[in-house]
Amino acid sequence: MIISRTPYRISFFGGGTDYPAWYLKNGGEVLAATIDKYCYLTCRYLPPFFDHKIRIVYSAIELCKNVNEIKHPAVREVLKFLAIETGGLEIHHEGDLPARSGIGSSSSFTVGLLNALYALQGKMIGKHQLTTESIHIEQDLIKELVGSQDQAATAYGGINHISFSPCGEIVVRPLTLTQERVNELNAHLMLFFTGVKRTAEKVAESYVNNLEQKKKQLSLMKEMVREAVAILNSNSNICDYGKLLHEAWMAKQMLSPLVSNFHVDAFYETARATGAIGGKLLGAGGGGFIMLFVQPEFQNKMREKLGKFLHVPFNFEFNGSQIIFYDQQKRYHYEEEVHSQNNISPAVELKHLLK
Repeated sequence: MIISRTPYRISFFGGGTDYPAWYLKNGGEVLAATIDKYCYLTCRYLPPFFDHKIRIVYSAIELCKNVNEIKHPAVREVLKFLAIETGGLEIHHEGDLPARSGIGSSSSFTVGLLNALYALQGKMIGKHQLTTESIHIEQDLIKELVGSQDQAATAYGGINHISFSPCGEIVVRPLTLTQERVNELNAHLMLFFTGVKRTAEKVAESYVNNLEQKKKQLSLMKEMVREAVAILNSNSNICDYGKLLHEAWMAKQMLSPLVSNFHVDAFYETARATGAIGGKLLGAGGGGFIMLFVQPEFQNKMREKLGKFLHVPFNFEFNGSQIIFYDQQKRYHYEEEVHSQNNISPAVELKHLLK
């Protein structure tokens, strides 16, 4: 049995410049971090007593006889990509946060599943390979309209400046901040769940297909990444980071009218009036989680004012996708075991095993 644990991410700056349609022409940069909220995936070989060969448990339960019957796109394509030949496989998913909420849950799932299934085969792969293969699976095999930051952020973990070059190269640079600066940033951030779930692809479709027409906004958002990194690496007031978050959120809304909506605007206006210096809707937009930059002395008031919304405290995490449980047992092939025991009949062998 294998259990992988993969963090969710919060994106600060540069979202939109991580789509291949943009960065393969213009280059892209993002600043993102992972938090101590996780996607867990358990994988194990099934014993040979069931009609199904594959059991998948997530928000639904699938019992399949072969890979092509699998409805979950990430599970189906990861199994095909790895060409896993199995007489029985079970995959079980649990998540700390809901899907379709802007925290990179789909990529955390793909990264975590790929990591777990490699481990199930006795292979441990590097974070760069985990990143690039997850991007390939999501963008080329599943053909989802997603960017490339989530896979890198969740595979590596930590607070990272991620660059995407026109040649397709992805470089992940961890920010070298003092623990005091990390704690200071963490203490100024609040995460609230709007209760609105949305499909990021639908929002992304409204602007990804004509990114060149959004060149001014995307270039500005890209420049803000380096400005944000400079603020964190300096001794300047951390509130400058919050002000820049506000500017970035205003710029992102110029990409498409679907990025925000009446409910999100009302939430953000209330938060600003209550003391938030800046903030943004996480992910492509439309709903999900909103991150606010709030000075600690105003946070109790913020929780009271936004009391009908779920506040989710968090800390940064720095490990990325990990295998947290690895039980290396001999895979059990019933037929092979029977033949190895001087052709004892299956009924006799089963009786022997049950003693």
